[in-house]
Amino acid sequence: MKRFKIPSIPPTTTKSIRFPNDIIEQVENEIKGSNCTFTAFVIEAVRVALANLKEEK
Repeated sequence: MKRFKIPSIPPTTTKSIRFPNDIIEQVENEIKGSNCTFTAFVIEAVRVALANLKEEK
């Protein structure tokens, strides 16, 4: 059985970025009814994009 470890929250920095309105609408439609925030969605999307770029190198 895997042991429970209290997760640590990584340090964060607030960044203000502009999104096109159509992208905001699409993301909000995708996360509607889920327990996901806009920020969490964007962070995961960036992580996947970075991993993809790393694989391509």
